[in-house]
Amino acid sequence: MASIFDESDDLAEELMALIDLPLFDDSPRIQTSDVACSLSLEHWTSARALLHSGLLASAIVVHRSQFEALVRSIWLLYAAAEDQLSKLTNTLSLESEQAAKNMPQTADMMQALAIKAPPQAYDALSRFKESSWKALNSYAHAGIHPIRRHGDGYPVQLIHDALRNANGLAVLSCMQAAVLSGQQPLQRNIVAAANKRPSCMPPPL
Repeated sequence: MASIFDESDDLAEELMALIDLPLFDDSPRIQTSDVACSLSLEHWTSARALLHSGLLASAIVVHRSQFEALVRSIWLLYAAAEDQLSKLTNTLSLESEQAAKNMPQTADMMQALAIKAPPQAYDALSRFKESSWKALNSYAHAGIHPIRRHGDGYPVQLIHDALRNANGLAVLSCMQAAVLSGQQPLQRNIVAAANKRPSCMPPPL
């Protein structure tokens, strides 16, 4: 069990070194998208730690947030209108909090990305959502998945599969970070780092 977590940590170290780059520019769109991307990677770190501790239900809730933050990052870069962007760049206050309450949710952002995002990015997000979204929602809302799993115990294979899915999303986040730095060719290095560690990555589609 330790091996897959050790490999995941090695992957994280290599990926974070690859994307340690300045942003392409200091525009609000690039900066805000980068914050959401960084948030997704922070959730990845948290999900890995929770899974290593055997706390699967909590890890899956964070894993859902990992996905949503990545969707938000890509949506902010490619699809958000200027007024939507401004709602997330205003100084935090009661007024700005209220204004941001009607921001598009995940389903709405995915619809916009289907039209405006690069096809490869949208396709990867769509495949993940199609295969995982119902289970993620169940864990987030104390549905049948966490109730039964928490009561019966968590199979090691399920913990490993959740870790692989979190790692797969993190690779997408790092590819987004490469775009935000203006270094799109770096995506090949990110994919290569993942391909070196197939045992800690989701199976190829």
